[in-house]
Amino acid sequence: MEVQIEDSQLVSHYIQGDERAMAVLINRHNSRLTGFIYSKVNDRELTEDIFQDTFIKVIRTLKRGAYNEEGKFLPWVMRIAHNLIIDHFRKNNRMPMFNATESYNIFAMMNDDGLNAEKQLIKNQIDSDLLNLIKELPDDQQEVLHMRLYKDMSFKEISDNTGVSINTALGRMRYALINLRKLVEANNIVLTN
Repeated sequence: MEVQIEDSQLVSHYIQGDERAMAVLINRHNSRLTGFIYSKVNDRELTEDIFQDTFIKVIRTLKRGAYNEEGKFLPWVMRIAHNLIIDHFRKNNRMPMFNATESYNIFAMMNDDGLNAEKQLIKNQIDSDLLNLIKELPDDQQEVLHMRLYKDMSFKEISDNTGVSINTALGRMRYALINLRKLVEANNIVLTN
């Protein structure tokens, strides 16, 4: 049985010159970080670019000796990626939720960390408005939204928990998002800060 080395130990090994330790860290967190970035930008190439930029920043910080988040490597890396995503949208003068494609994501603002007090108040209002709108949806759509967004369940898990097919769960999610968009427009709710 192979013992998995902790992230903090791998960081130490890397700082001491073991380049392989960084490869292990990148491989270990690749899918989680890629999924996180893609959920915000909805573009494969841009996801790859931001992923690479994130680890360039990680490596530079470690080489400078400026890393001090012992044992919290992944949240630190996620914060770096999150900041790079925000920088990208600022540079391009658009926030992800202005993207009016079928994969439009009105929840893109719900998990943002590190906001200043004013933005936090606005975010709280947006979250409150969204929760109120969700309550207007049919129960089956509310259930799928809640499981997917707040419990981070896969559609397979949602299917197993609700006793419906994966296609039915996907359909309910799709209709929930369509109905939410209609409610947002009908109530003139602004979902950006």
